[in-house]
Amino acid sequence: MKYRAVGKSVLITGASRGIGAETAVQLGAAGAMVAVNYREKKRRADAVVRVIEEGGGRALAVGADVIDPDAVGAMLSAVGAEFGAIDVLVLNASGGLELGADPGYAMSINRDAQVAMALAVAERMKPGSRIVFLTSHQAHFYGRKPVPVEYEPIAASKRAGEDALREMIPELNSRGIDLVVVSGDMIEGTIVVTLLERRNPDAVAARAAHGPLPTVAEFAAAVAAAVVTPIEKSGHTVYVGGADYLDEFVSG
Repeated sequence: MKYRAVGKSVLITGASRGIGAETAVQLGAAGAMVAVNYREKKRRADAVVRVIEEGGGRALAVGADVIDPDAVGAMLSAVGAEFGAIDVLVLNASGGLELGADPGYAMSINRDAQVAMALAVAERMKPGSRIVFLTSHQAHFYGRKPVPVEYEPIAASKRAGEDALREMIPELNSRGIDLVVVSGDMIEGTIVVTLLERRNPDAVAARAAHGPLPTVAEFAAAVAAAVVTPIEKSGHTVYVGGADYLDEFVSG
C-alpha cells in the first residue's frame, strides 16, 4: 500500500459488495473513516464494517437508495453526525443492466442521482475535498467505440453522468473540491460482468481476448489511490486496464 488516508472521512455509495466493498476495506486499512452505503443489503454492509473495524479502522454502515433525495439527506446527516465533514465522496453505485429495469432507470441512477449526490455532499465539504466518479471504458469512450447492445443504456447514461459532473467542475473549483474519474475495463467478478455474461457471453470474451481483465482488488486499489493522490487539474482521469482503448484514444 503506497498511500495513506489517515483521518479522511470517505462516503462510498453502493459499498456493500464488489468494488465498493473492496475500496472501503482498502481505505479503512489506510486509515480512513469509511461510510459504507447500501440500498438493501444491510447484512453485507455490516460485514464490510466489521472487516474494517477488525483491522483497527473506523467505519459506519448507512442505508439509502441514491435515487431517493430524502434517504440521501438522512444518510448524509448520519455520516456528518459520526464523522463530521465528508472529505471524499466515491460515486460507485450504478445500475440499469438488471432484467426488468424501467427504461428510464439507467439515466436516473447513472446521471441524475450522481449529480444530485455530488451537489448534496459538496454542501458539506471543506476546501481540499474530492469527488471520485467510477465508470467503465465502454461508458467513458462511449460514442467512439461500439458497445454490446445489452450495455448500451448503461454506457450512454454513465457517459451522461460523467459529462454532467465535468460540467460542475467550475462550481466545484469555487469550493476547493476536485473531481477525479476512474475508468476501468470490464472488471472480472463484478455483478455487471456477471449479468452481461449471462445475456451476451461473447461480449465478455471479446474484452478478455485483449488481455486479462482487471480484478476487483486491482480496480479498487486504483480507486483508493485516487482518493488521496495529488492531481494537477480537476477532472483528471485514471485508467485501469483496456490497453486497446488507451492506445487508440489516450496515448496518441
